[in-house]
Amino acid sequence: MTPTLKRILRILGTVLGWGILLLLVGVPLIFFLFLSLLSGWIPLYVLLPLLAIAAAGILAALLRRWCRPGLRGRRGITAAFALVCLGAVAWMGWGAYCAQLPTLDDRTLLLQDYQPFAPDSRAAILEEPSTLQWDTVTARHLRLDGATALYPVYAAFVQAVWPAGEYPLYAGGSDSPYAGLIACTNTVNAYERLMRRETDLIFAAAPSADQLAQAEALGMTLHLTPIGREAFVFFVNSRNPVTGLSVEEIQGIYSGKITNWNQVGGRNQSIRAYQRAESSGSQTALQALMADQPLMEPEQENRISAMDGIIRSVADYRNFSNAIGFSFRFYATELVTSEEIRLLALDGVYPTQETIRDGTYPLSSYFYAVTAAPIGQPPPQETDATLRAFLTWICSPQGQSLVEQTGYVGLHTEGTGAIG
Repeated sequence: MTPTLKRILRILGTVLGWGILLLLVGVPLIFFLFLSLLSGWIPLYVLLPLLAIAAAGILAALLRRWCRPGLRGRRGITAAFALVCLGAVAWMGWGAYCAQLPTLDDRTLLLQDYQPFAPDSRAAILEEPSTLQWDTVTARHLRLDGATALYPVYAAFVQAVWPAGEYPLYAGGSDSPYAGLIACTNTVNAYERLMRRETDLIFAAAPSADQLAQAEALGMTLHLTPIGREAFVFFVNSRNPVTGLSVEEIQGIYSGKITNWNQVGGRNQSIRAYQRAESSGSQTALQALMADQPLMEPEQENRISAMDGIIRSVADYRNFSNAIGFSFRFYATELVTSEEIRLLALDGVYPTQETIRDGTYPLSSYFYAVTAAPIGQPPPQETDATLRAFLTWICSPQGQSLVEQTGYVGLHTEGTGAIG
């Protein structure tokens, strides 16, 4: 056997050995790491650097074995591997820093804390018996849904009017006769379910332009009954010296015209402006605020999906020192449990129940009880006595008392409207 053939066989044997090693060790390890990532055991900012170190170590070992470099070459390979390790450690350190920053996500309200009739429920309670009381049959007549931020409001309505019982959010896994009737699927899904007649009444902010177009395409008219008022608010890191902005400055930030905090009286830091998902209640409010000014591209983040792999999505607000985010006042005050995030005054007015009530805070608006009917047909509340009685009670002093107790602002006057 010639030396050349021996060398070729040796190389093939080495390749085969590494291949078997990767199959026996590497594949199960990668599968385990992937499952750990999906389950939350290992965050992405740890997994990717570890994989980079492993890949760099294997490559360095192969180069030293196959290329047989001299002393200088071996030192170069070692230095390159060390740089990869340092970069990976720095990446993990930055990820750990970001992970410990407070995050405000409008979807994280713990709904079970407000579930009607549940032990220690945080839902507001009337001081006297409700003037509207339903029996078991009537209680099963209406299906409710809505925005996450408004679940505490309509959970309080249910607790006052519906008979005592178990009201799980989902139909599956419960033998309660009310399972799934009082749902909370968020603003986007609630509007879709209402337009497809999968629910009867939803509680939400005014619909977005896309939702209005969807209603028209489905041949439906949305009927809006104002039931309270809320403020659209902006917040920053509490260490940010900026305590207030004008509406025009907010428009400048979210259109990309204002990019540094020193342009509005802050430090020399670039502005990290967070947004929400399309058609969410707060994103719709931001679009209304911007009027005809274009929105800049939102902050993005990587997420792992078992079906889609690594995908890009709109990032939740993370409290960097240069960050700015937005929400509705109830959500912001409910979720901000420390002094690390501060609400901003707008046009010199801080968002409080009093400034929302008297109209001095510039970004306050109604939220609604919304029904839907085919175009050309009357609103459901005109033909359904149960629904009409419920909406009338919501706008009564007792219903408005629950709105106020929950943390929102009640109506000055009653009224209804329709959008089609």
